Amino acid sequence: MLPDLRPLAAPSLVLALLAGCAPSPPATATRLHHPEIIQLGEPTLRRRASEVDPRRIRTPEFQALVDRLIRVMREAPGVGLAAPQLGVPLRVFVMEDREELLRKQTPLELAERERVAYPVRVWVNPEVSPIGERRATFFEGCLSVAGFAGVVERSHEVELRGLDQNGVPQTWRVRGWPARTAQHEQDHLDGTVYVDRMATRSFMRLEAARERFGGRPIAEILHEIGVTPPAPP
Repeated sequence: MLPDLRPLAAPSLVLALLAGCAPSPPATATRLHHPEIIQLGEPTLRRRASEVDPRRIRTPEFQALVDRLIRVMREAPGVGLAAPQLGVPLRVFVMEDREELLRKQTPLELAERERVAYPVRVWVNPEVSPIGERRATFFEGCLSVAGFAGVVERSHEVELRGLDQNGVPQTWRVRGWPARTAQHEQDHLDGTVYVDRMATRSFMRLEAARERFGGRPIAEILHEIGVTPPAPP
């Protein structure tokens, strides 16, 4: 899912980083990315993933895939991960935001991002539908495009429908940070990566984004990089 960044936001717009979708640690000489997460250029990331036969969900093999997605998401660390990012072309992703990640954010950051802790959610054959017209602009990163970030505009609120890890139908209406995570992960199931949606002028190294924009208002940042923000709701 996404790498994390200090908040760069005005009250109505948030700028932050999503990694694959999840926060990820800064790149280092010894580990540029999680070794199990494939990087952009691998064909699986550019193909529509296949529907999962519901009869397969309760099998040991499929449950092992779910366990692996959760493990790698946490190790990255991230707040979401899709099966294609592990080279598995199936329509499955996981999401989770933990208290230990939230403790790294200030109260202002949490409020601007509308970010709250929630337990792991497994989505099989999901559908993500926008709710309302409101949009939000963030810097996003991706664990499959390690070390970079770009500004992406997405729906502020969405509804998810799909099956859980036991094959039971579920629905979840969310806004803010988890809504962005869901959209980012759903894109992976369709062969889309955030760089396809970003404002190209905003594409830069994660470290450059931190150094230039940490703590500055989103409107100011978007103006500086030549990106027009969405109209207020």
